[in-house]
Amino acid sequence: MTEFGKIFIVIGVVFIIVGLLWGFIGKLPGDISFKKGNFSFHFPIVTSIVISIILTLIFAIIGRFK
Repeated sequence: MTEFGKIFIVIGVVFIIVGLLWGFIGKLPGDISFKKGNFSFHFPIVTSIVISIILTLIFAIIGRFK
């Protein structure tokens, strides 16, 4: 398998994971959302942590195959 083939497989896996998680982004328990009048503030802290863990696992798996 060529390098381009491996890169396309990794990109495909990342797109699949992002697609599956897209519906949960910003809606997990622990995400901070505040709205008062015409001001709103949203900080998806738990979503950021989950995405960070997933990306760490993906890059660790990729690193093992190199």
